[in-house]
Amino acid sequence: MDARVQQLRQMILKKAHDQYRVNIERSAKEYATLNLSDVERACRRLCAMLEAETPVVFPEERICYTRTVKNLFPLYTDEEWEVRSKPFVWGVGNICPDYATTIGMGLNAQRERCAQKLKTADEKQREFLSCLIRDIDAVLDLARRYREEALRVGNQIVADTLTRVPAQGARTFLEALQFFRILHFTLWCEGENHNGIGRFDQYMYPYWKRDIENGVLTEEEAFSLLEEFFLTFNRDNDLYPGVQKGDNGQSMMLGGVDRDGKPAFNELSSLCLRASRELLLIDPKINIRVDKNTPASVFYEGTLLTKQGLGFPQYSNDDVVIPGLVKLGYSLEDARDYTVAACWEFIIPQYGMEIPNIDAFSFPDAVDECVKMLDSFDSYEAFLEALKARMQIQCDRLVEHANTMTLLPAPFVSMMMDDCVERGEDISAGARYNNYGLHGVGLSAAVDAVESIRLHVFEKRDVSPQEMMDAVETDFAGRPELLHLLRYETPKFGDGDPEVDEIASLLAGRFADCLEGKKNNRGGIYRAGTGSAMYYLWYGDHSRATPGGHRKGEPWGANYAPELSVRSKGPLSVIQSFTAPDLMRIINGGPLTMEFHDSVFRDEESIWKVARLVQAFVLRGGHQMQLNSVNREVLLDAQKHPENYQNLIVRVWGWSAYFVQLDKTYQDHVIARQEFQV
Repeated sequence: MDARVQQLRQMILKKAHDQYRVNIERSAKEYATLNLSDVERACRRLCAMLEAETPVVFPEERICYTRTVKNLFPLYTDEEWEVRSKPFVWGVGNICPDYATTIGMGLNAQRERCAQKLKTADEKQREFLSCLIRDIDAVLDLARRYREEALRVGNQIVADTLTRVPAQGARTFLEALQFFRILHFTLWCEGENHNGIGRFDQYMYPYWKRDIENGVLTEEEAFSLLEEFFLTFNRDNDLYPGVQKGDNGQSMMLGGVDRDGKPAFNELSSLCLRASRELLLIDPKINIRVDKNTPASVFYEGTLLTKQGLGFPQYSNDDVVIPGLVKLGYSLEDARDYTVAACWEFIIPQYGMEIPNIDAFSFPDAVDECVKMLDSFDSYEAFLEALKARMQIQCDRLVEHANTMTLLPAPFVSMMMDDCVERGEDISAGARYNNYGLHGVGLSAAVDAVESIRLHVFEKRDVSPQEMMDAVETDFAGRPELLHLLRYETPKFGDGDPEVDEIASLLAGRFADCLEGKKNNRGGIYRAGTGSAMYYLWYGDHSRATPGGHRKGEPWGANYAPELSVRSKGPLSVIQSFTAPDLMRIINGGPLTMEFHDSVFRDEESIWKVARLVQAFVLRGGHQMQLNSVNREVLLDAQKHPENYQNLIVRVWGWSAYFVQLDKTYQDHVIARQEFQV
């Protein structure tokens, strides 16, 4: 990296920008007193947030905007929220706006679109459009103040860029990057959590290519700008709300195919991977779309990034995801254009106002309900039928709850979603796709439990139903031999055992069956997935022991992965097992997650072995994969001496974070995962 980028990176690592941060003291009492509508409140808050921002321009930067207001004040009083949040309210988030159109046309043109629509709008449309116009004006005003500050500190590059954008459309790579930063910054100030970056290498490629071809930039100059752009995601990522610091949803998708089905991995895609390798920061989180025709060199480039220990890239397989989405009702062109939400959930840029993480289904809970009456079944088949029924009951309950959700308005982001301006309607009213996704938590634990019941209770009959019930009830107290048998000597999901993998296929397919035909309260459908999000800890805290040897209160494995206590035969057997189910049917997202000891990546031959392992997963029909480079001894030392490991990065579930900033429960889970060799 060049000297300018190095200097800016050091500023971020030292958190030099923290000195400019303040809290804004505002309440929602004024909004309540005036009885303002939801959309009016959203508009007023965004305008207030932007007005409260103090422009900060560093002399050496070329892409500006630094958050100075660190808190987002509430839209409702506590009393109002108590009423509104029953049963529950959801804010717009986990979406991917259409950045490209606005970057290309400019905010003045967007404002004019709104003004033209106002001429024929009804009262409700007028409120939305008027709010959007005020929002645009507030964004333009902050850009004006930033330009004035840039001139004051003598940063002519920033001042010149802001002379054009965001008022007018971008012409150059630098202008497009600065425009994106302004839009992304504004969405966080409006209150949208986890705004995806989307297919960056597609909508930014024309600007990069034109500047290179016209001699505006050399390739290294363009790369320097790209690295500086990547740094902007790390400037204030700690302010973005999530379960833990780092859970901020700044996910970037690279590669894949375009809307016509043609390969889309390009020079900018490779440069993004290189930038991430050099900067070694937690944002943006990198995703790569691949398929059976993807060159081996792409998997190699991805593995070089994995080697750095950042916890990405995450791979998504077009050969599974695209037809899986089409089967759920997405058009082929839209399915080809998919990206991911905050973590891994598959969404459609611009056209998807989906909530892909609205709740989570617990596979072990469904199994446990049947274990409680295990002595009532006279056959394994009878047990399975009861299990299928319990899965349906749980899914029905989750759907019933999700269908009470209401969505808060978000006027500014609506400008970049679907045809909201043409309709004169906020995105909260709906888009082309309004589907809900349910995570599928603890699949491996459930599969292992069912296999223990099949093998020991019904086939070998070496454990009676009552023995199994008592052992689970008492967390195997006084039964160490039985615990060892079930935990370590019984086949597990990930061993490549055909009978166990058949159980996984049955449970995964049943999850999809339980949601098939279900409609949500926004006209969409329900999608089953293999992700876990934070539920692997939340559900594990309250879980009983299982017939698979899982102890009471232990966390489940993260995402789509073997149980923590399982020591699998190796990565190939894991891939064999975890590609057995029909993954097109559970296509909400959720990667096979595997950890490799960092020594694996120390020579060229091993790096290629890991790259081919990922390629094998894709060729076998895997849907999503995420590999980590870890070292348990280093992590344990980091727990003891966090001051020595401030920049140590790990993958948590669908995102990466600085290890020492995580709660100990999340740290311990990462440490407990199996480290594979190749």
